[in-house]
Amino acid sequence: MKKKTIRSYDDQIHFSGRLWMLGALVLFTMLPLTISVLYDAWPSAGPFFKALAGVAPIFWTVGLIEIITYTPMLGSAGSYLSFVTGNISNLKAPVALNAMNSENVKPGTDEGEVISAISIAVSSLVTIVIIAIGVLGLSAIRPLLESETLKPAFANILPALFGGLGVVYVSKNWKIALAPLIFMLILFIVSPIDLSGYVGILVPVGAIIAIVSARILYKKNKI
Repeated sequence: MKKKTIRSYDDQIHFSGRLWMLGALVLFTMLPLTISVLYDAWPSAGPFFKALAGVAPIFWTVGLIEIITYTPMLGSAGSYLSFVTGNISNLKAPVALNAMNSENVKPGTDEGEVISAISIAVSSLVTIVIIAIGVLGLSAIRPLLESETLKPAFANILPALFGGLGVVYVSKNWKIALAPLIFMLILFIVSPIDLSGYVGILVPVGAIIAIVSARILYKKNKI
C-alpha cells in the first residue's frame, strides 16, 4: 500500500509539475510576444539570433547543470516549484536544506521530499507577499533602504545566509567540504574578474568537486 501511495504521489507531482512548467513557459514568452503585437515592434532575425547565440549556450548549460545538481537535493516537487519560481541557489536550496537539517532528515528520502516541497512552497508564498509589500511601499521606504547606514547590511545578506548554512554542513562533513572550499577560495583570490555573478555555474562546480573528493576519500577509507 505504501509503495502504491508513493508511486501515485510521484505521478501526481510529475503531472502537475510539467503542467506548471509549460504554463510558466507560455507566460514568459507571451510578454515579449504581446508587446511585439501591440506595438508592431518585431526584432529582425539577424540581431535576434546574434544576441541569442551570445547568451543561450550559457543559460542552457547552467540550466542543465542546475537540474542535475539541485534535483537530488530538492526532490521532484521542490524542483518543480523552484524552477518555476526561480532564485534557487540564493533562496530555495538554502531554505530546503535548512528545513531538512532542522528535522534531521536527508535529501533523497521520502521525508526529505515532503519537507523540501513544503519549505519551498512556503518560501515562495512569503517571497511573493514581501515583494508585494515592498513594491507597494517602495516609495516610502526607498530612502531608508538606500541609506548609508543600511547599505553594508544589504551587501552582506547572502554571505551571512550561506555562511550560516556552510558552518553547519562543513562541521558535519569537513573532510568532504575541504576540497571545494579550498578550490573556491583560491579561485576567488586569483581570479582577475568578479565571480560573484557566476553563482549558478560555481555552485554545481563545487558540488562536482565535493562528489569526486568524497569518492576518493571513500576509496581510501577516510570517510
